[in-house]
Amino acid sequence: MSRTVLAAAAALLAVAACASGPAPPTAPEATAPAMMTASAAEVAAGKRIAELRCASCHAIGPSGESRMEGAPAFRKLAERYPVTALEEAFAEGIMVGHPAMPEFKLSPEEIRALLGYLDSVQERRGV
Repeated sequence: MSRTVLAAAAALLAVAACASGPAPPTAPEATAPAMMTASAAEVAAGKRIAELRCASCHAIGPSGESRMEGAPAFRKLAERYPVTALEEAFAEGIMVGHPAMPEFKLSPEEIRALLGYLDSVQERRGV
C-alpha cells in the first residue's frame, strides 16, 4: 500500500473515532428492568389472586406490613430481583420465600395477572 492510502485510512479512522466519542453515561432508570404491560383487568385479577393466596402472610398493597415475619411486602420485591423473574417459579410451583410458604402452581393466565399486579405495586425510585 502506498503512504497516501495508509494516511487516508488513518485519517478516516481518526475522524470516525472522534465523531462517535465516548458513550454517554447510562442513567440508573435505563438499566432497570422494564415494567410489565398488563391490562387493568389483569391487574385486578392479580390482586384477587394475591388477596386469596398471599395476604394472610404478605403485605400485598402499596403500604402496610406483612403479617408473617420474613414474608416480604409485595411492593418491595423488585428491590431483590425483577418481578418477572417469578414467572417460572409460579409456573412450576413456588417453593421459595419464607419458611411457611405453601407450594402452589398457577395457570399462565393467573401468572400474567399476578405478575401484572405485583409490578403495579412496586415502589418506583426516581419516577
